Amino acid sequence: MDAQDNPTAVPADAVREASKAMLQKQLYAIFTKPVNGLGPVFACIEDHLKFQVALEKDGILYAAGPMWTDDEESWEGEGLVVVRAASREAAIAIAERDPMHKSGARSFSVRPWMINEGSATIRLDFSSQTFEIT
Repeated sequence: MDAQDNPTAVPADAVREASKAMLQKQLYAIFTKPVNGLGPVFACIEDHLKFQVALEKDGILYAAGPMWTDDEESWEGEGLVVVRAASREAAIAIAERDPMHKSGARSFSVRPWMINEGSATIRLDFSSQTFEIT
């Protein structure tokens, strides 16, 4: 399919084919936002963080954290959670188990996300027993 046929969308397989030399790691991004202010969010924060750590230990959580306001000066309760899952439906099931979502403190949406490019660096200094992730 040519991009000119439908300039707003192309099949995922066409994108995969065009980037076949890339990583093509399929992950799922869970965008989460408060439903009724920050009070309910803070009421669930401890259980939410325990849940996130459990996902991390189980090898499901790829990355997660708060999303700042555009000026990078404050937090309005939004977050991003990226998970390893077999499908979008499986990622939704993971999000539904989060205490934030179970309690109704936050709502969420899930988008499939394919990683093609990027890098991660881990520096481990034995002498000082320190590390840095960039």
